[in-house]
Amino acid sequence: MQTVLFNETIFGPIHSRRLGTSLGVNLMPRDGKVCSFDCLYCEAGYNAQGAGHAGLPSRQEVKELLEAKLAGMKANGDRLDVITFSGNGEPTIHPEFPAIIDDVIELRDKYYPDVKISVLTNSTMIHKPEVAAALRKIDNNILKLDSAVEDTMRALDRPGAKSFTVESAIRDLKQFSGTGIIQTMLTRGEHDGHRIDNTTPAEIQALIDAYNEIRPASIMIYSIDRRTPEQSLEKVPRSELESIASQIRSTTSLPVSVA
Repeated sequence: MQTVLFNETIFGPIHSRRLGTSLGVNLMPRDGKVCSFDCLYCEAGYNAQGAGHAGLPSRQEVKELLEAKLAGMKANGDRLDVITFSGNGEPTIHPEFPAIIDDVIELRDKYYPDVKISVLTNSTMIHKPEVAAALRKIDNNILKLDSAVEDTMRALDRPGAKSFTVESAIRDLKQFSGTGIIQTMLTRGEHDGHRIDNTTPAEIQALIDAYNEIRPASIMIYSIDRRTPEQSLEKVPRSELESIASQIRSTTSLPVSVA
């Protein structure tokens, strides 16, 4: 079974194809996976591998580890573009997420004031006012919307809560109109004998309709780049992604980047 990607709370820096030189913050266990989605394409593997034994890092632990890393990088003259909340699951489900955001902003301002702070979120917790308020404080609030077709979203992202629907996601995403960045993973393949494809004309039109309703600051589309737990998934060619991006731009007048 494919296992977790990150064995540290603070990892990197690594080169992100979307964000540049990125220092990662993993608020999930170092030895397990905890997520409100169980995506077929997740590079950290399926949730079935378990939560491990380390538990969630505390706010104080995150702050101390991040300060030590930033201080060391600053002393060495290392370049940094962004501090990114990512890792072995959904960062916003950490109970101290809002306070940790405040700590990271404080440390960023102390050591690398020009660096951006990004959060990659699957949008399942943005209905909580304290989570939404924390996300408004950062530079890059990157919110997932992989499909605006309910069956496809449930098959590809496999949310743990039945209450999470495309309708509820779009409703909650609208609160970040003009500020949020919508991130869409495009792929196709099969799982448990069922075809999954969010690149069809009907799927792209549904996404366009959703983007027009949400009106984010910008949109990121991308495809798989590493090994995925569902091995039948295909990487969508760059030329096709560019074509889809052009269609989205022309019908929404929104900025669209391709990674």
